[in-house]
Amino acid sequence: MNQHDTPVPERAQDHVNASRLLDTITALAAFGGRDDGGVSRQTLTDIDLASRRYLIEQARALGCDVSTDECANLFFRRPGRSDLPPVLTGSHADTQPVGGKLDGAYGVLAGLEVIAALNDAGIETLRPIEVVAWTNEEGSRFGPGAMGSSAFVDPTRLAEYRRSIDGDGISFGTALDKALAATADVQRSPMARPMAACLELHIEQGPILEADEVPLGVVNGIQSVRWYRVECRGVMAHAGTTPMDRRSDAMATAHHIAQQLYSFAQQEASTQLRLTLGRWVVEPNSVNTIPDRVEFTVDVRCVDESVLDRFETMLNSATAAAVSAPGAVALTCFFRRAPTHFPEEMKELVQRACSRASAQAGRKQPIALTSGAFHDAMYLADHCPTGMIFVPSKGGISHNASEATAPEDLVLGVQALAYAVAALADS
Repeated sequence: MNQHDTPVPERAQDHVNASRLLDTITALAAFGGRDDGGVSRQTLTDIDLASRRYLIEQARALGCDVSTDECANLFFRRPGRSDLPPVLTGSHADTQPVGGKLDGAYGVLAGLEVIAALNDAGIETLRPIEVVAWTNEEGSRFGPGAMGSSAFVDPTRLAEYRRSIDGDGISFGTALDKALAATADVQRSPMARPMAACLELHIEQGPILEADEVPLGVVNGIQSVRWYRVECRGVMAHAGTTPMDRRSDAMATAHHIAQQLYSFAQQEASTQLRLTLGRWVVEPNSVNTIPDRVEFTVDVRCVDESVLDRFETMLNSATAAAVSAPGAVALTCFFRRAPTHFPEEMKELVQRACSRASAQAGRKQPIALTSGAFHDAMYLADHCPTGMIFVPSKGGISHNASEATAPEDLVLGVQALAYAVAALADS
């Protein structure tokens, strides 16, 4: 069979170049690379800006048009035979303060490899293809995370984001203006542009694929999440002179509430609810003083929104019951996001793409799973048909210098992505 008789998605998949992909992953990891093998490349730092310039140069070398929007999201566009809304792929290139070389960056570089594979195969698609590098997905320097993708979908969010302040007192707006000035040679594109579809390739950041010895995962969606802040007030007093029955101990109140939350999580184990009490502030934080203020955060997630409704009812009851004079308890929900469900047609396409890549490599067939972590695809799903592909994470570890995925699995992921993107772009 002549190669041009082979369907476009298969030709794209078969032209992915493993060594080229792995070399670009190594090259990008040098921007913010650490001695322990990790990467520190927080959003809009000088290191991040240098890495963005590297990506721009790589994209232009592939024949792409480069643009940026008001949130400094970078878009690398491969023209199609028409000017129909493009197929979008990509992820983010920023990292945690101590992160790995794959989280986010893999998805961006995978998109550029798809374009290189299409070039090598001599494929001209009907629709343009754009690879995106979203700004500030991690949220480690400026909160909240996923600023770039959420502002792209809803530009009204950007004004509030610009007021976010980092640990050094620098505003996101100031850092953003610096980034935009550094790309004065890049044309501006409007936010909320129509997109035909979006596909994000990402490491799993969990243990399921590795445990099942499966190289590719078809992502059903992203589980629901709610974040709360619990503030307990008491009375500061001497640890040695105040009898136990005469204390108003903010830590004792917080501990009592925390026990109830963990108990609820154990009761709901079959629902796969995930509970984290992640950030604690204790005042005055002295070894011999009874705390008068304790604040902690609650991160609770589940694929079933009704479970989170039950959790919230329980949390409201637990905090209300803990209030006793002269102490007080305040509860605030500061973030909530309903579950993201990817469309059936996108999941079916990803399934076909992953199945062929796995079969060609003699590997196990893909499995379906739900993402426990946030991804930019969560917001793009509000804008256009969206899907995700996962590859395994060794030990389920991410946000860590030891984050790793086997090279052959990284290549399979890009092969699956190439198939799916080409199919979408040629229809």
